[in-house]
Amino acid sequence: MSIKKKFLKGKPVVKITFEVAKEIANSAKSVSLVGEFNNWDPSASPMKSTKEGKFSTTVDLESGKEYQFRYLIDETRWVNDSEADKFVPTVYGDSDNSVVVV
Repeated sequence: MSIKKKFLKGKPVVKITFEVAKEIANSAKSVSLVGEFNNWDPSASPMKSTKEGKFSTTVDLESGKEYQFRYLIDETRWVNDSEADKFVPTVYGDSDNSVVVV
């Protein structure tokens, strides 16, 4: 997994590329990036599969904030990003959410 941040000069926006490794996706048919920035909507940020078997997507996020997120694999399995800036408990208290700080 990886998170790559690209800060834009003169703009309060950061382009963030999220990637789920082939080993984590494990022959998945779909992976979605789900978080505060898209109202936790699994259909809002579908990730595209690459030839190498990874899944990737890029989103623009307002800088100076923290955003909780997780990956949803095949609409059934939630996964955190091991490269997240930090982790916080979910509102359900049964797991943690990944957090990206921009």
